[in-house]
Amino acid sequence: MPPRNNRNIGIMAHIDAGKTTTTERMLYYTGRSHRIGEVDRGDTIMDWMVQEQNRGITITSAATTCVWKGTQINIIDTPGHVDFTAEVERSLRVLDGAVAIFCAVGGVEPQSETVWRQANSYEIPRIAYINKMDRIGADFEAVLVEMRKKLAANPLAVQIPIGRENSFEAVIDLRTMEEIHWLPDKQGADLTRSPVRGELLDQARAWREKLLDELSRHSDEMTELILEGADIPVTLIDATIREQTMARSIVPVFTGASLRNIGVQPLLDAVVAYLPAPDELPPIVAHHLTKDSDVEIERSETGPDVALVFKIQTEREAGALSFIRVYSGKVKAGSAVMNHNKRKRERINRLLRVHANRTEQVDTLLAGEIGAIVGFKLAQTGDTIGSEGYPVILERMHFPEPVIHVAIEPRTLSERDRLKSVLQTLSREDPTFLSKEDEDTGELVISGMGELHLDVLVTRVIDDFRVAAKVGKPQVTYRESITQTVEHRERFSRMLAGKENSADLTLKVEPLPRGTGNTFISAIRKDLLPQTLLDAVERGVRGALAGGIIQGYPAFDIGVTLTHAVYSESTSTEFAFEAAASICLDNACREAGPILLEPIMKLDVIVPREFMGDVITGITMRGGLVQSVESRPSAEHIRASAPLEKMFGYSTALRSATQGRGTYAMEFSHFESKTTR
Repeated sequence: MPPRNNRNIGIMAHIDAGKTTTTERMLYYTGRSHRIGEVDRGDTIMDWMVQEQNRGITITSAATTCVWKGTQINIIDTPGHVDFTAEVERSLRVLDGAVAIFCAVGGVEPQSETVWRQANSYEIPRIAYINKMDRIGADFEAVLVEMRKKLAANPLAVQIPIGRENSFEAVIDLRTMEEIHWLPDKQGADLTRSPVRGELLDQARAWREKLLDELSRHSDEMTELILEGADIPVTLIDATIREQTMARSIVPVFTGASLRNIGVQPLLDAVVAYLPAPDELPPIVAHHLTKDSDVEIERSETGPDVALVFKIQTEREAGALSFIRVYSGKVKAGSAVMNHNKRKRERINRLLRVHANRTEQVDTLLAGEIGAIVGFKLAQTGDTIGSEGYPVILERMHFPEPVIHVAIEPRTLSERDRLKSVLQTLSREDPTFLSKEDEDTGELVISGMGELHLDVLVTRVIDDFRVAAKVGKPQVTYRESITQTVEHRERFSRMLAGKENSADLTLKVEPLPRGTGNTFISAIRKDLLPQTLLDAVERGVRGALAGGIIQGYPAFDIGVTLTHAVYSESTSTEFAFEAAASICLDNACREAGPILLEPIMKLDVIVPREFMGDVITGITMRGGLVQSVESRPSAEHIRASAPLEKMFGYSTALRSATQGRGTYAMEFSHFESKTTR
């Protein structure tokens, strides 16, 4: 069967590299939109949320569909800000290929590295686009060097720029040895191709030689043609680039200046030519619930129905939209499907193909397609849906733990229940946003990835959901752990409804290396303790770990072993063993040298050279440790780590210290004892 005529791609990059600007041109040139939206004007199609337009950044992963030269392209424009890493993660999970956009001035910036690592973990083929070649300080070759050095990638220039900065005018296609010029009228919709002019010929030949030299390593046919001195057909060059892009051994590189409408159409050609169709990828691995083993699922329309819910978005009129990627079989409107994670059936009321904040209704989504379902009540990000007779679960997505929290309360008591409902809705949408009610104070507390993340969500509560609320100051979410190994025995006995409930068990707790998480194992023979009571012990242990040791923060990096238990058929109950395990763990951890762990953040600061001294001093005064300083042509890149507690308000301090010219990115690195810094 020939490859399906569609592509599922993501646009990924650091903030301000030009993702949304490039995507807007793609939509215009493919005829999906009739005007080009601009980020600066706040009228882009992909940044459709009011907050995105006001702030000039992408917050949610907008999905859209367009058609280029007969191929349907499903595009997801992902956020570049590190606070919205969950949006990037869940988008990459369902993509078949990606376009990585780099700024010709900034090069490989901090969030570019983060997103690239995420794409590596999902083995996503990529092509690269070096944007903003018309900016002061643009350097095409320097970006290629940074890609090799920082990303461990193998970039391969398929185009080179003609000129740079103010003199940037066009690109050279090294495959065909032609210049491509964009005509200024019609907003770059028309372009012309012509042979490379004489004064640029030597430069173009040198770059083409590098291209052919790399490709010939993977093609015997091309090697023979080069040795014979024969012409290399463009079809052979394209076939080899496609093959090696899909094998992830090379990253084809294109260039342009999207804001000036230069470079986008060849990028669309490359998406179709080099990135894989859904059915060209290897089978996807899933866990079969009945067989309790992994199975491979072919990406075919004729296979069993299997789809993944990768995003929940709440619409005021339509309610909850469940975004899905169909991997096998088909999904039909009006049908009932099984949510295998929840073990519940759900009905698909309507099926939509999404274009940013607009939708069109469809009857069926086939394997390889992306769309949205109206009608699901239980689905969450990461759930697998499909036919009841084929119970499989696709690999769950993993999101970082929230590290910052604030108290939130309604301005009137009557709105408290409504606020709690809205917070639950937002938690369902965003896996890195948590809300809970403090048992001691009754206070509502929300947690997220950073100050901007929480600010955006609070603004949504007030503006989008119309709930008048006020928030406290941001607070750090700490963790607790232990420093010693302790064994503790707990005897529990209680009369309930005239019946004795008893348990007798011993737990050993020990510290684990940072980042390991919590573990629970039983060292007791299986025939000495029923499985139901062992499960009760584990529930009690995990519940106690979540409740903390001294200050009530979740306890992490603790290994728990059940070393002894006394079982009585007449008095041993699940309730008794769960309660005994909880009390035993609490007492053991209190004796094991409990410590408080604070979140340490990875900090990347990019500043002009003249402000570097002041910036480093500012980081040090906040308890930070500078790890490296890298010189760039136009700025200095400072890498550091610092405790989150001291980093509140850093954006204002950095603007003040650099006259508004410094930028930074901050993301969670690890937890560390407060006494060790």
